[in-house]
Amino acid sequence: MPNYTETEIKLYVPDLEAVRERLESAGAELIVPRVFERNVRYENADKTLTPRGMVVRLREDTHARLTYKEDKSLEDGISTRFEAEVEVSDFGVMETILGKLGYMPFLSYEKYRTTYALDGAEVVLDEMPYGNFVEIEGTREGIEQLVGKLALGDAPRFGESYTALFERVKQKLGLTFTDLTFAHFEGVSVEREAFEA
Repeated sequence: MPNYTETEIKLYVPDLEAVRERLESAGAELIVPRVFERNVRYENADKTLTPRGMVVRLREDTHARLTYKEDKSLEDGISTRFEAEVEVSDFGVMETILGKLGYMPFLSYEKYRTTYALDGAEVVLDEMPYGNFVEIEGTREGIEQLVGKLALGDAPRFGESYTALFERVKQKLGLTFTDLTFAHFEGVSVEREAFEA
């Protein structure tokens, strides 16, 4: 039976190249080379999903995937939540199906992601329009071990999603656009403090 529990940590790490070098030195396996990713988050007609911590997301990189997530628990910056994901054959057709079911796109976001495997965990290097992050997904114990092994103990931990951090950045910087895209952040400088509550 599949494991529907996602346990991960998100770390703010401006210098991803240093992390990449540490990963390679530690013998990490490159699973997916750097790829552009487009994500669309959906809401229902009453807009009750996000306030309840629920996510319906359609993602496209080398494949298209539909993801459902429930609200998370958070401890020491490590989040745990229910997640179920399925690959779909056609992004556009899935968009149509979601629309027919009453789900409407409310936010899109972009990133470049490089995926490694190390010590039974997944380590991703995420280049977001507003900054660089490392996500480690695995067991709680495995995550903490890799944080130490990759010398990321001093990196700020964020339990929020990229979209929740986007809302915080928008508020702090007075930004009015609704999508987290590279085009929108061109020429916008985002310092670490903008992510903090």
